[in-house]
Amino acid sequence: MRLTSEEVDHIALLSRLDLSPAERERAATELSQILDHFEQLKQLDTADVPPTEHVLPVVNVLRADESRPGLPREGVLQNAPEHAGGMFQVPRVVEAE
Repeated sequence: MRLTSEEVDHIALLSRLDLSPAERERAATELSQILDHFEQLKQLDTADVPPTEHVLPVVNVLRADESRPGLPREGVLQNAPEHAGGMFQVPRVVEAE
């Protein structure tokens, strides 16, 4: 299926591409080859092929959501540049009015 120059121009317009005449010719050739490949794929019998979301079977890849003990507060705060009252101290971000 060979694309016409008008179809290539329309695709270039939709893609916001400014193509030179040589680029238009190359795009027409390459896009036509892609469409030819899809025409070949249409000829395949896929009646017995189940629809798939993934090529491989997917199982839950996340770990179980289980409660675990947290880190000790002293250990977490020991590397903090500043802390007070068991909390991180950070510079004020919002100026008071």
